[in-house]
Amino acid sequence: MNKGLIALSPLLVFVTLYLVTSIVAGDFYKVPITVAFMASSVYAVIISRGRTLRQRIDIFSRGAGSEQMMLMLWIFILAGAFANSAKVMGSIDATVNLMLTILPGNMLLAGLFLASCFISQSIGTSFGTIVALAPIASGLAHSTGASVPMMVAVVVGGSFFGDNLSFISDTTIVSTSTQECKMSDKFKVNSFLVMPAAFLILIIYILLGNNISSPQSIPDVEYTKVIPYIVVLITAVCGLNVMAVLALGISLTGLIGLLDNSFDTYGWFKTIGDGITGMGELIIITMLAGGMLELIKVNGGIDYIIKNMTRRISGKRGAELSIAALVSIVTMCTANNTVAIITVGGIARRISQRFGLDNRKCASILDTMSCFTQGLLPYGAHLLLAAGIASTSPMSLIPYLYYPFCIGAAAVLAIIFRYPKRYS
Repeated sequence: MNKGLIALSPLLVFVTLYLVTSIVAGDFYKVPITVAFMASSVYAVIISRGRTLRQRIDIFSRGAGSEQMMLMLWIFILAGAFANSAKVMGSIDATVNLMLTILPGNMLLAGLFLASCFISQSIGTSFGTIVALAPIASGLAHSTGASVPMMVAVVVGGSFFGDNLSFISDTTIVSTSTQECKMSDKFKVNSFLVMPAAFLILIIYILLGNNISSPQSIPDVEYTKVIPYIVVLITAVCGLNVMAVLALGISLTGLIGLLDNSFDTYGWFKTIGDGITGMGELIIITMLAGGMLELIKVNGGIDYIIKNMTRRISGKRGAELSIAALVSIVTMCTANNTVAIITVGGIARRISQRFGLDNRKCASILDTMSCFTQGLLPYGAHLLLAAGIASTSPMSLIPYLYYPFCIGAAAVLAIIFRYPKRYS
């Protein structure tokens, strides 16, 4: 027992250093998140008993440089290059002006949420949605005087709509395969849980939008500069790989920027370099988190959680709640909802068979609760990416993440009240 708690203690060190001290100071910028992760990572290396220092560092490095981690880092690099190139070229300003022209101020929040839901549902990934819409959300906030964290959080929340529901989402694929059910069946059950939540959040954004008004004078839209974002959205919806989408976007911003003299060749290279450099902190945080979480896993932290969470289960309601808690806690420990579902999927299936649970609802619980948790992690890749693009703190987004909060509450209520009845 003590060994398992010790294995999980780096997470407590991180939370204490970053969250608690920031709350005490009343400022989330007071303690740099990189310092909190560095300290907790060093602590994780120190407490890893039974191995040489070199072996501990090798485990840490394996987690920091895993295939999934490197894929995220490539996305961050390309996203930084595209976002800054588009900003300097004027693409973001042009797209913001176009949206202000099309939508009245009171519909901007609702419009952003619907766009995020549609795109994430189409492409099956929250990453691509955040990359495409977070810069626009940030630009809209600056143009209308609205809160930047609130605008960006709308996009992050909506991005998890498709991550949770789309047939091509990795979480959908993994949850249905581990629970041995059809994607279409899981979609039906999932819809009962999240569709009411999405509708409620849409109403909230319509009401909140009444406080937002468009600027009195909107500059003329430079339509050629909107082309990179239109192409990025279309290719993303068509299913093109997110890195290919970003590479195409970078090329288009460069071509259009060179043609209209927004910058010369060396100026374009500089904007790309500045964008990549601007993602430096995000890349460092991601690697430190990956290494620390790998040590927690190797030291038995996740096994400890799974063992203790499944020890005292009684009845269907308790079984479903244990599955929800398991996937949520493991998502916190891995900062990756797909990996969390893979980790606990087999355990969830055995719990399901033992207590006669509906495998379609189990798949829905796994997917929904992992997305709920992932959507609220300040050290998760999604919030870090969105905050990096918008030049804000990931903690500043959390109070405005209404949709992840809502789907988490919906899933828990569905378990408690045995809803929907036919799948409970």
